[in-house]
Amino acid sequence: MATIYQAGSLNTTALTVPNLYVQIVQPQTLINGVSSGRIGMVGTASWGPVNTPVVVGGMGDYLSAFGAKQALATDMGTAVNAALLQGASDFRCVRVTDGTDTAATDTVQNQATVTALYTGSAGNEITISIPAFTPPATVPFTISHPTLGTEVWNVAIPSENTSFQPVADAINGNSKLIMVTVSGGGSSANGVETSGYVWTLSGGANGSAPPTSAFLGASGSASGAATGMYALASQSCAIGVLCGVTDPTSWSAQAAFGLSNGVYMITSGPSGDTIANASSTLSSSGATSYALKVMFGDWLWWDDDTNGLMLVPPSAFAAGILGALSPQNASLNKQLYGVVGSQKSGQVSSGGTLTYSDAELAALIGAGLDVICNPAPGGAYWACRSGHNSSLVADIQSDSYTRMTNYLAESFATNMGTYIGSVINATLFGDIRSTMLAFLSSCLSQGVLGSTTGALPYAVVCDSTNNPQARIALGYVQCDVQVQYQGINEKFIVNLQGGSSVTVTTSVAS
Repeated sequence: MATIYQAGSLNTTALTVPNLYVQIVQPQTLINGVSSGRIGMVGTASWGPVNTPVVVGGMGDYLSAFGAKQALATDMGTAVNAALLQGASDFRCVRVTDGTDTAATDTVQNQATVTALYTGSAGNEITISIPAFTPPATVPFTISHPTLGTEVWNVAIPSENTSFQPVADAINGNSKLIMVTVSGGGSSANGVETSGYVWTLSGGANGSAPPTSAFLGASGSASGAATGMYALASQSCAIGVLCGVTDPTSWSAQAAFGLSNGVYMITSGPSGDTIANASSTLSSSGATSYALKVMFGDWLWWDDDTNGLMLVPPSAFAAGILGALSPQNASLNKQLYGVVGSQKSGQVSSGGTLTYSDAELAALIGAGLDVICNPAPGGAYWACRSGHNSSLVADIQSDSYTRMTNYLAESFATNMGTYIGSVINATLFGDIRSTMLAFLSSCLSQGVLGSTTGALPYAVVCDSTNNPQARIALGYVQCDVQVQYQGINEKFIVNLQGGSSVTVTTSVAS
């Protein structure tokens, strides 16, 4: 009878029994590219867990997790809303506070304490209600919130002196929305209210505006989990935004985080900034890096469906359009939606028409800054005007360089670890090379990579030429990958020769 083995588990040079041996050979390892559109948002909210990444795919997800939007530059909901409007659809949201936030509470029946599950002012809108009833009865207890939702428990109340404990047990053990927790309630001195009643929680507070350090947070250690920006480190985010943070002292830390985690950090200057100050600030910050995009502090007017007309940082709009684009693209000249004006131009409804001169744009772009303005090269719409990161090195200053580099590096880092522990031989070299080539070929066929000449825009070397025996003996394997990115058309030149004396020669094909 044939015996089946996994390839590599059978020593085929030491078989003694005549038999059929079947070896299962695993298929070629293939690379599936990582997400290039996931946006990490760190900001404030009126509800939700603190320093914990939460998956958000739309405003419904956001509202149920973090409550209603707030009229604040640091508000995560406003930033998510603006980014969604540009086409982004995948977020990891981290709420931060200054530590003075409190949870709403209330005492029910003078015996049980109901506490909102999370801190924040949204908890003050939580109500617990019961209708009038005559025991014994199965009574619907309703916990409700205008944004978070409503949940009903049917609890058996056998008599008038029944304690609140059955209700507490139902809420603590079976809640789906998980808005509150209940402590106490075992006393029957004050039975469940039979005439009907509504309890409203109070005392919930968001705290004061968090300092920059709260947004940056700290990397995890044995004594605690990662907080703030560092909570995004394990979330495979391609883009990151610290909502409303304009402190230039944070830019170097943001750039360093972006470099080490493959995240393109998008930030903004302060509201109403000047070109001279912004240029000087970025230069002295030491944050001119391809991992950081700094938007000029010309904030945008946004007509919020909850809080009305408000000024918001441009970083969320830039992050949103990048999150909606494949990584080979830059934000340059891509139409943005939901902008109703800017500080420089004024509100469109009020007839604001001020625009940036070429001299002003040259000063901004030359300093490593991007700006959202109207018109754009393609017409009268709002768009990013340079599509650059903050680096001043021409070869790497495009959004596309940052995003392609991070996309390829993260895809390799996520998938190639499977080869660790393999025996080093020609088969391993061939497997590594074929895995790399298959992925790069896929990128080429999908337009992520391209060429103007028809030649392959990539090369992979993994053989004895770059893996000498002395290195192999120490356990090293090296794979050298070269990838040519596609350029971005930034300066389009059309040469026109006209006049009655011009001689035009055309071919038959034209």
